[in-house]
Amino acid sequence: MSALSLAARDSATMLRRNLLHVRRYPSLTLNLLLTPVMMLLLFVYIFGDVMSAGIGGTDRSDYIAYIVPGILMMTIGSTVIGAAVSVSTDMAEGLVARFRTMAIHRSSVIIGHVVGSVLQVLASLVLVGAVGVAIGFRSVDATALEWLAAFGLLALFALALTWIAVGMGMASPNAEAASNMAMPLILLPLVSSAFIPADTMPGWFRPIAEYQPFTPAIETVRGLLLGTEIGNNGWIALAWCVGLSLLGYRWTTSLFNRDPK
Repeated sequence: MSALSLAARDSATMLRRNLLHVRRYPSLTLNLLLTPVMMLLLFVYIFGDVMSAGIGGTDRSDYIAYIVPGILMMTIGSTVIGAAVSVSTDMAEGLVARFRTMAIHRSSVIIGHVVGSVLQVLASLVLVGAVGVAIGFRSVDATALEWLAAFGLLALFALALTWIAVGMGMASPNAEAASNMAMPLILLPLVSSAFIPADTMPGWFRPIAEYQPFTPAIETVRGLLLGTEIGNNGWIALAWCVGLSLLGYRWTTSLFNRDPK
């Protein structure tokens, strides 16, 4: 059997292990999903009419269309925290150290966590998207290619944040520290254009919203699904995805390959 076949076999085994762990202990995933779902329902049904007027809309349906792309990005940020907690738990319990000594492909341990987390994020996006459709989100003008591009960007963004989250998990001494370290992945969407346009924010605060990873990704998804102006946001979002993926990959592999103390 070739080295590539061995790596694929061992990675599939690790992926199955992580998916079984998610199925047996679904409470973490459900808790992480509650945040974006509750934010969606809160802003639509409590602040929807006021926020709609703030973006130049006429009723709550205009704000539903505006907020759903932002909530989808927020779902990615909140769900990948589970990967940080899972990796940190494996590190603290000595499982990663045991895997290092076994006759398996070294990268399969990381790949299992990354692929498992991305699949979990995609399932979460489908669920949150279904909630958005149920409360009135519609994208009647988007073509099949634009839907595919939006889904591809969401998947790529999920992969990038998952690599960062896995690195956070390996750098944390325990699950609680991993959860705290990954908290910016939930907080950053709150200071982006997810809920209000960036150009309506105070001048001193606007650069924080405009130049972070979530805003260009949100504006790109919004443009693809709703036909709004994308401008340079698509290229900026792709650059963030590639940069975060490379950074997370190098960070994670360096932590995994270093000699245990």
